[in-house]
Amino acid sequence: MYSLLRPLLFCLSAERAHTFSLRALSAAQRLGLVGLFAARPARDPRTVMGIEFPNPVGLAAGLDKNASHIDALAALGFGFIEVGTVTPRAQPGNPLPRLFRLPEAGAIINRMGFNNDGVDALVSAVEASTFSGVLGINIGKNKDTPAEQAVDDYLHCLRKVYGIASYVTVNLSSPNTPGLRDLQFGEPLRELLKALKAEQGSLAEQHGRYIPLAVKIAPDMAEDDIRDVARALVEAGIDGVIATNTTIARDAVKHLPHGDEMGGLSGRPVRESSTRVIAILKDELAGALPIIGVGGIDSGEVAAEKIAAGADLVQVYTGFIYRGPALIAEAARAIAAISRGA
Repeated sequence: MYSLLRPLLFCLSAERAHTFSLRALSAAQRLGLVGLFAARPARDPRTVMGIEFPNPVGLAAGLDKNASHIDALAALGFGFIEVGTVTPRAQPGNPLPRLFRLPEAGAIINRMGFNNDGVDALVSAVEASTFSGVLGINIGKNKDTPAEQAVDDYLHCLRKVYGIASYVTVNLSSPNTPGLRDLQFGEPLRELLKALKAEQGSLAEQHGRYIPLAVKIAPDMAEDDIRDVARALVEAGIDGVIATNTTIARDAVKHLPHGDEMGGLSGRPVRESSTRVIAILKDELAGALPIIGVGGIDSGEVAAEKIAAGADLVQVYTGFIYRGPALIAEAARAIAAISRGA
């Protein structure tokens, strides 16, 4: 059915189609019609970060920033859903237009700028939902928060979402918040991780349960930087790493309409750089912490490629926009097949 609907959706601007699709999906879920869109994947549980995931294919952050549609998205069969990025205070994000399709490349460029309703609104939305599956919550800093005070924003969000999350992702890698990616390196990274781990320990004692922390990194780092980040994550006791966010590289799309737009590029052009980062992380981490692979997954073959490179789980976003819900089961089948050695 999605193949019939997509041409109509693509007649709308990218952001308008995004909003309309989520609202329509939620309406279909309330009417019990979501099963018409795609078959749910078979159960294939994986335990990662101490959490049992019913299957290894998740939804990446960014699609449902405010956790307004998690019940409907869960009905499509995702093994886990990550919402956000959420910031302490609501912010409108960057001016329109800020979301661009590049269908010839199976890609999207976005410069959304962490548009969201703020962490309190997200918490209320999660509490109002009926979702009982694995929920990741992706946290970031407000655009107007100076980099030297970024830790305060992350700690504020961590405290707010700790009681409702299955795991929390620290987003240090969006290219659309000035100065954010600088937090991935050196002493700023180590100081931020140290503060987050200390707060995680306090919150675990307060809530009586341990919520894992993952860090999402960029695909545009040199190998030495990737290895340094990996060592910093292990030293700090972080529970997982998500590789990767969008890329600022444009070589693959600069000849296409919208290919020169500012923002993060996702989809097929980031496939190789994401897989490269996963492979380097696998080599450097040597099993010390799990990897969630994301970037360019638009088929079961690419999902299996991420697992073969070293990922324990995968997430989809842009491929899901182009392929629809059928991608979830296809990716899950492909991962199950390589796990069986088929």
